[in-house]
This record gives sequence, C-alpha cells and structure tokens, in this order.
Amino acid sequence: MTGFWENTLVETAARYSVSILCLILFLAIFEIVTSYKNWEEIRNGNLSVAMATGGKIFGIANIFRYSIEHNDTLLQSIGWGIFGFFLLLIGYFVFEFLTPTYRIDDEIASDNRAVGFISMVISVGLSFVIGASIG
Repeated sequence: MTGFWENTLVETAARYSVSILCLILFLAIFEIVTSYKNWEEIRNGNLSVAMATGGKIFGIANIFRYSIEHNDTLLQSIGWGIFGFFLLLIGYFVFEFLTPTYRIDDEIASDNRAVGFISMVISVGLSFVIGASIG
C-alpha cells in the first residue's frame, strides 16, 4: 500500500482535493468576516465583490501552490497553507485598518470598483509575499 501513496497521480489528486477543501473552508471564513454575502452579491452582478473574492481565491490557491512546491508531505503543505491563509486574513484586516475614513466592506458591497480592484490586488500581491516565505 505504501507504493500506492507514492504514485504521482495519487499524490497529485490528494493535494488537489485537500487544496479544494481548504479553499472552500477559507472562503467560508472570509464570508463570515465580511459584512456582505459574497455569493449573493456576485449573483446580483456586483463586480467589486467578484474582484475581491477572485483575489481571495487566487491568493489562497497561490499560497497552496508555494506550499505544495516547498514541502514534501501533504501534512506539511496543509500546515503551511493554513498558516499562509491566516497571514492573508490578517492582511485583509490591516487593509481595513489603514483606511479609517471609510469601511472597505461597505465600499465593496456598494460596488465601488476601485476598492474592489485594490482589494483583489492586495490579496494577490500578499499571496506572492507569503508564498515566497513558505519553507
């Protein structure tokens, strides 16, 4: 059975499956911390929410990309992916803190595309910084 788990196809499927499950979990956490309903707003055509959510999806996936690339075991990849996600989440709160004249969530919910775009770029950019630091 050991040879089964060392098969590249099996390992790829396992890492892919775990990454998808983590992505779903992490998006659910983002849904809890934002004041708007991501998927409802996207269904209603809110491009700002779509950009911000897309940035989060890309950011999470990019962190897992680095985590998989730099770790030998699935558990190590998961651990670093979770740690990277929490750093990305902290980045979200820092962005909100650095804009005291308005609330990021309110601007994104009201389809302020400039704020949605900046939110997306911050998530993507931070994911590269976080990913480069993963060991």
